[in-house]
Amino acid sequence: MTRILAYRFSAFGDVAMTAPVFREFLEQNPNVEIIMVSRKNFESLFSDIPNVIFHGIDVDDYKGFLGVRRLAKELLNLYKPNYIADLHDVIRSKILDKIYIRKGLKVFKINKGKEEKENLTNVWNLDKFQLKKTTERYADVFREMGFTVNLSHQLRPKTTQKKGIGFAPFAQHKGKMLPLEKSFELAKILAEKNTVYFFGGGKKEMETLEKWEQQIPNTQSLAGKLSLSEELNKISELEVMISMDSANMHLASIVGTRCISVWGSTHPFAGFLGFGQSENDVVQIKDLSCRPCSVFGDKECFRGDWACLEEIRIQQIIEKV
Repeated sequence: MTRILAYRFSAFGDVAMTAPVFREFLEQNPNVEIIMVSRKNFESLFSDIPNVIFHGIDVDDYKGFLGVRRLAKELLNLYKPNYIADLHDVIRSKILDKIYIRKGLKVFKINKGKEEKENLTNVWNLDKFQLKKTTERYADVFREMGFTVNLSHQLRPKTTQKKGIGFAPFAQHKGKMLPLEKSFELAKILAEKNTVYFFGGGKKEMETLEKWEQQIPNTQSLAGKLSLSEELNKISELEVMISMDSANMHLASIVGTRCISVWGSTHPFAGFLGFGQSENDVVQIKDLSCRPCSVFGDKECFRGDWACLEEIRIQQIIEKV
């Protein structure tokens, strides 16, 4: 059995994108085992993938160079891997890489395509095109080790009994989020004919969605009420998920549920469309030459009017549903 030690510590959506890649890679290479090192609370993303051993850590337990060195030693003693897959390429993982190279291990790391992405998000660049998908960038790490990986980019529904619509109106940054009054209107219209389930995380989000639940009949807020595995289960039972360019889109991919995704200052061209999700289910303003101005949606609006989100009509989303 060949053992690969892989690590990616955040962000939630990016860690979620590794799961379908691992599944298909391990099906095609049954004599391989992956040890996935990530944050403790991400464990459920990998719980049903054979040959993945999840090693959850609390990042705060391994602070600074000495902390990372301690982690490197623990992982090495526990798992004795044949290869190292750095799926993150940040300071913490670079230190791990160096330690393992010194120990004589072969380290392979993701090429994030930083320059291409910088070019893509340059508002003066009018020649924008699709970059390599992030899931293919993950697969490339294993290909460099000498393995064959052919990703299907197909959804695999976990269940055929599906009903209701999921709606996750929040994202980490303003540049990725439909204005809340539009999301509220959308929920109201959808709930006339379907049960709508709200998904969200933080305290403020929970409060907003509880209010919406009280104001709109036929809706239910699940924000803060489910564990990650329960949430994945619920998403697998939905007919469709509506999400911003956020982690919920990637959770839908893991359980094979179609996702209508809304994009503002970010763009599927950067490679972050959910695994197996269709370009036809993307909602965006196509003829804004300044898009995308950001890979992660964390920049202020170059024009100052957030046209990429303000100009999206609710009807565009309803038509996709």
